[in-house]
Amino acid sequence: MSSKENRKKEPRLHSRNRNRERYDIRALVTSNPELANHIKPNKLGEDSIDFSNPVAVKILNQSLLNHYYGIKNWDFPDENLCPPIPGRADYLHHMADLLGENNFGTIPKGRKITCLDIGVGANCIYPIIGVTEYDWNFIGSDIEPKSLESATNIVRANPTLNGKIECKLQVNPAAIFHGIVGKEDKIDLSICNPPFHSSSEDAQKGTRRKIKNLSGKKVKDPTLNFAGISNELICDGGEYQFIHTMIRESKEFGKNCYWFSTLVSKQSNLKGIYKALEKFEASQIKTIPMGTGNKSTRIVAWTFLSKGERRDWAQTRWRKQDLEQ
Repeated sequence: MSSKENRKKEPRLHSRNRNRERYDIRALVTSNPELANHIKPNKLGEDSIDFSNPVAVKILNQSLLNHYYGIKNWDFPDENLCPPIPGRADYLHHMADLLGENNFGTIPKGRKITCLDIGVGANCIYPIIGVTEYDWNFIGSDIEPKSLESATNIVRANPTLNGKIECKLQVNPAAIFHGIVGKEDKIDLSICNPPFHSSSEDAQKGTRRKIKNLSGKKVKDPTLNFAGISNELICDGGEYQFIHTMIRESKEFGKNCYWFSTLVSKQSNLKGIYKALEKFEASQIKTIPMGTGNKSTRIVAWTFLSKGERRDWAQTRWRKQDLEQ
C-alpha cells in the first residue's frame, strides 16, 4: 500500500473558491436586501454579520448562494443545520482536484461524474455547489425523510438543479452504502460530513463553545437550532465510530466507487482511521488539510482500486464520454 500522502501547506480557502476573499457586503445586500437588517460593525468597525445569530447566518447564506451561485430559492426548516458555504465549497474543489490527478490534470465535469453525498441534509448544500461548479450528477442520501423532503423542494425550486440531484432515503440508520448503492452502480466519489458528537450533552458543549468564539458571550442553555437537529450532529460513538462504519462498508463497495472520502474534524481520530484503512486494505489514501483562521479540518480519501483499475475507470467513464460529446 502507498504511504499516506499529506499535502503540506497552510490551510486556507481553495484557489477556485468564490468566497476566497472577504465578502462583498454591498453586493450581497443588493442581491438580498433583507441582509441589511443583520449587518453590524465588527471589532475593527467594518461592516460584518453577527455570526452567532442563526437567522443572520441563514440570510447571509441565502445571499451568497444567490449572488455567487445563482440559486434563487434556498430555504429549509430552522431546526436544521445551516452550513458555512465557503467550507462546503472547498471540500468539493479538493475532490475535483483529486479526480483531475487521475485524468491528466483535467477535472472531469458534466454528466460523466456521479457523486454520492452521505447525509445530504435539509439544506442540500454539497449537491448545489457541485452542480453549479462542475455540473456533476448527485445522489443525496439521508435517514431523515423530512430532510429529504426539504432537499427535494430546493431542487424543484431551482431550474439549474433539476434532473441533476436524486434524493434517496436510507431506511437502515445503521447502514451507509447498503440500500443506496446497487451492485452494478458506479460512483465516482462519495463525500460525507459525519455527525460530530456522541451525545446531546457533547453537542450542547460544542454549541456553547461556538457561540462564545463567535460573539464572546457565554450561553448557559443554547438551542441546537444554531447547530442542527440531533441526527445531523449526533450518533453513537460520534465522528470516530461513524467513519469506522463507513470504512468497513466501503470495502464491500470497493469496485463501485473510485474515491471514498469524509471530513475528519478531530485530528486525534486520524491514527485510528488510518489503521482501519490499512486493515481493510485500501490501495491509496490521501489526506487533504482544510480550514481558515482558528478552525482546521481535513479530508481523508481512499480507494480500493488498483492503479490499472483506476486508469481503466478514467478511460471508460470520463475520457470516453468526452469523445462521445
